[in-house]
Amino acid sequence: MTEVRLHIYDVTNSGSDKTNSTIVQINKIFKDGIGLGGIFHSAVQVYGEEEWSFGFCEQGSGVFSCPSGKNPMYTYRESMVLGRTNFSKLKVNQILQELSREWPGSSYDLLSKNCNHFCDEFCEKLGVQKLPGWVNRFANAGDAAIEIAENTALRLRQAKTEIVSASKVAYRFLVGVTSSSSGGNDSSGNSNRGSPRFQAAWFKNIITTGAKPSSSSEIETQGGSGFQNHRLQNSAQTMQQSFQDSQRSP
Repeated sequence: MTEVRLHIYDVTNSGSDKTNSTIVQINKIFKDGIGLGGIFHSAVQVYGEEEWSFGFCEQGSGVFSCPSGKNPMYTYRESMVLGRTNFSKLKVNQILQELSREWPGSSYDLLSKNCNHFCDEFCEKLGVQKLPGWVNRFANAGDAAIEIAENTALRLRQAKTEIVSASKVAYRFLVGVTSSSSGGNDSSGNSNRGSPRFQAAWFKNIITTGAKPSSSSEIETQGGSGFQNHRLQNSAQTMQQSFQDSQRSP
């Protein structure tokens, strides 16, 4: 049984003294001041004087070690004991070999797969408690925000598709009802309205102007079936305009 210790650093490897100083101040305010969190690098020490962590590299494993508390890329902040592991040194080395294969450097992601995520998994395999929440809170919050934004965008795209589909169905239904009603109420003198030539011309007029072509024989009384036809034609015109607007939207 041996002690498992977590080493924590302020992330000051930006290459700009001004940026590094800003990060240190942010960590002081949000971690030391209100206990919320900050921008940190972490590493785990177990058996010996080396600490183990994870970082980006183009090829090979991203798992690496350095003398405990002396990573030259960051500014050392503090350390804490996370517990004691029952595993032997040989078993710990086997765990590190497995993690080295599972954590290639090219898979590094600042929000979803960083050094703190690696230390969390390493500690879990060692059988000790995970990192305190404040160590990786900023990254977790950013990752959650991205996921929420992606899910929202997906739902909006699905809703738009459903609206367009419903508009198409409703428009076709109204066109069919208007066509049937007009055909059923015409006099025998106007029986040619059921012919394919008339139907084609009428539908073309609906598409281009949204109104059924008029003729002298259509000037009927404003009550009864004439008024009903007028309402149906107006509905078809309105639905056609809505359908065309939805097709033009990005």
